[in-house]
Amino acid sequence: MDQDDQLIVRACDSFRGIDQKAWDACATAEGYNPFVTYAFLSSLEESGSATAETGWLGQHLLFEQDGNLLGAIPCYLKNHSYGEYVFDHGWADALERAGGHYYPKLQVSVPFTPATGQRFLTAPEVDRKALLPMLSGTLTALCKQTHASSVHVTFLAEDEWQVAGKNGYLKRIDQQFHWQNDDFSSFDDFLTALSSRKRKTIRKERRTALENQITIEQITGADLREEHWDAFFTFYMDTGSRKWGTPYLTRPFFSLIGERMADDILLIMAKRNGRYIAGALNFIGSDTLFGRNWGCIEDHPCLHFELCYYQAIDWAIANKRAFVEAGAQGAHKLARGYQPVQTRSAHWITNPSLRRAIDDYLNRERFHVEQEQKILAQHTPFRKDNALTK
Repeated sequence: MDQDDQLIVRACDSFRGIDQKAWDACATAEGYNPFVTYAFLSSLEESGSATAETGWLGQHLLFEQDGNLLGAIPCYLKNHSYGEYVFDHGWADALERAGGHYYPKLQVSVPFTPATGQRFLTAPEVDRKALLPMLSGTLTALCKQTHASSVHVTFLAEDEWQVAGKNGYLKRIDQQFHWQNDDFSSFDDFLTALSSRKRKTIRKERRTALENQITIEQITGADLREEHWDAFFTFYMDTGSRKWGTPYLTRPFFSLIGERMADDILLIMAKRNGRYIAGALNFIGSDTLFGRNWGCIEDHPCLHFELCYYQAIDWAIANKRAFVEAGAQGAHKLARGYQPVQTRSAHWITNPSLRRAIDDYLNRERFHVEQEQKILAQHTPFRKDNALTK
């Protein structure tokens, strides 16, 4: 970056005002993560899933020099804390009880997507290490300009988290459960890395899932059709209605991603008596298969495990992916070969009293998360002599 040329920063409230090619050059410079691509984020917007009407007003930051996009940040001005998977409702309640206003706040994230990835996107030709402090620092200026109470950067990459901490952001950690591919040649090869008892349990679960004449289809690319999305949306609505009341994603969203990024999608569907009864939606990255949504209209033992965990492992092994991320929460994934890993978020709080209280809370929370990870790591299903336990 030539320091003699002026760097222009502007905020866009819609992806319609952003050049797709330039955005994607930044989004993919550090590896391919489908969630920060123009196709995914613009589909959330155009489908009515993440818009000002649903509490996600775009404030996407573009860093331009001499007409070239050097950096970008997917950012939203929000009036609630839903769809983030990093929970700050207690912080909001505390400030409101003290007479302050927590909303609006700035949220740097991929809406409704608890998957780690780059949040400060930089062009391939840019010195990323040099630009990161400027990107995170600009967010605090936008916070003041928009009269927001805070900035929250969620599920960000570790290098971004460290830079944000040096810029005064409070650092938070949590955990998920991810599967790691140790160059396995097949699912059976993966099972050999487990203890005998765990191998038997998983084999039994896989057999049980396919009882009652259930068959499984893995659908991707040109094979994805509207009938698949119609069925999956029914599953999604059922799960969403039971878990959080109002599902976030609209039916048009699924058609848009099917049209724009079909090769990035793996839809795993279960069928019985000629109709689809359950499904799991996955997105394909350069080194990771990301599990996103699951739902069903019939309950069958172990079918959730088969569609969300074992089929994903099968696909990752066959397609040489290093990791499977199966979404947020779920210590039950540990017994199925998914291991605890840290996720990160960074928080800029403008109110001094609230900041001190949150800082104290996060210091204690980090300690407990790290202790829990150590305990869980001792209870993985892997044999003690396996490399993944060392």
